[in-house]
Amino acid sequence: MRKEEVYRKTKETEVKVKVNLDGEGKANVSTSVPFLDHMLTSLATHSLIDIDASVKGDLVHHSVEDLALGLGEALNKALGGREGITRFGNSAAPMDCSLAFAAVDLVKRPYFKIDLKLRGKKIEDMQTEDINHFFESLSTALQANVHIFVEYGSNDHHKAEAAVKALALSLRQAIATDPRRKGVPSSKGVI
Repeated sequence: MRKEEVYRKTKETEVKVKVNLDGEGKANVSTSVPFLDHMLTSLATHSLIDIDASVKGDLVHHSVEDLALGLGEALNKALGGREGITRFGNSAAPMDCSLAFAAVDLVKRPYFKIDLKLRGKKIEDMQTEDINHFFESLSTALQANVHIFVEYGSNDHHKAEAAVKALALSLRQAIATDPRRKGVPSSKGVI
């Protein structure tokens, strides 16, 4: 089974994350940041990755960052050596007035390009800069190339939610096992 748990404790936060890559999309999240809970639940639902996550932190920024690092680390560990996976995933996801695209390469080389076109300073109870930082921290800890951009939209909540759904669908493709794949999906023979 492709499951993993991560526990991370610093002077600023205490994070617990458990993932099951072969799950049903169940989410059990408690971050004390309702919009972050909403994003994680949507990520689980549409990626079909079961996510149990909790964070206690001193500041919202620290909670968001460390939760993303813990989630990325758990996903990275659950993927192991990445043998037999599809590796790449891409998707478009609409959310009412917004359209977002995401592409993922689970190559073990962290890189991210995020352009959500958020205009306001906050979405619900989260600073928009923390939403961007969530995706950046997740990409780094997952050791993946992650590209997410919003093509258009007039509502920041819908733009962020479309981005999460596009990422979830891309991850769902990339983590899928390919019955024809023997070893790692790389012409180099290693990832």
